[in-house]
Amino acid sequence: MKGKKLWALVSSISLILVLAMALPMMSGCKPNQSESKVYKIGITQIVTHPALDANRQGFIDQMAKEGFIEGQNVSYDISNAEGDMSVAASIAQKFASDKVDLILAIATPTSQACAKAVEGTDIPVVFGSVTDPVDASLVASWDKPGGNITGVSDWADVATQVQLILDICPNVKTLGTIYSAGESNSLVQIEELKKAAPGLGIENIVEATAATSADVMTAAQSLVGRVDAIWVPTDNTVISAFESVVKVGEDNQIPLFAADTATVERGAIGTPGLDYYVLGTECGKIGARILNGESPANILVKKCPMTDLYLNPSAAERLGVTIPQSVLDKATEIVGE
Repeated sequence: MKGKKLWALVSSISLILVLAMALPMMSGCKPNQSESKVYKIGITQIVTHPALDANRQGFIDQMAKEGFIEGQNVSYDISNAEGDMSVAASIAQKFASDKVDLILAIATPTSQACAKAVEGTDIPVVFGSVTDPVDASLVASWDKPGGNITGVSDWADVATQVQLILDICPNVKTLGTIYSAGESNSLVQIEELKKAAPGLGIENIVEATAATSADVMTAAQSLVGRVDAIWVPTDNTVISAFESVVKVGEDNQIPLFAADTATVERGAIGTPGLDYYVLGTECGKIGARILNGESPANILVKKCPMTDLYLNPSAAERLGVTIPQSVLDKATEIVGE
């Protein structure tokens, strides 16, 4: 009987020891790794702007849907250069020094700053709202980015945008445009404008450049009496001071169009365009793929489709234009109604 009791005691002690050793293995982690990793993500954008803000929010919301939730397993460091490239460079350098797990760079100038800052590191960068990442030297190609950078482009079909101008103002022959010569994304769009214009019946393109937002009013005024309408590309400098262009247009009855849907609420007549919140969600999907182990070098750059047509009849009236009903019928968003 004593032998049986002794055997039972030894068996119980052995079982306890086995369970004690097995518990860390059953939990799937070592004792000092019981807490899940918190990913550090840096977000930088060139200016405060509705489209860029929507890009940022779409990214954060989509990351949460993908399981990367702020306050749980993600910590965001969000910064804004407010149009200052030296600040953009400092922000990018800070992210690199902090060795963040991922950077979301919104707009071409900030993406270029981040690309330079992460050179020689393995910090991945997802860009958003970049028109031509190849021309901006961010990626080797659209299909095979290479390196540690990829993302989502806001490439807009310029010919479609010019066609809208002609659908509303069929007599336009000379089209003015305002942009910053320092933004490569704008230079690409201007080249596309020059290619598309002749085939659509536009005879002349008159260019006005603005180096800073303070120069936008002067650039707009230089077009008065020289153009039949004005079109503004997705240029961060000009759009940051878009109300100046609107004032010149209204004071001189010059029809005003722009490539950015957010400008329609601010006084442009209209534009076909894309949803920057949706663009942000696409950035989030890419960010999640990278944090889950995929290499950005193998994730092709995505173009966000143009699915929207924004129109502002009230702005058109202030600019001396009536939007035809046939065009209004195609709108996905009528601003001001």
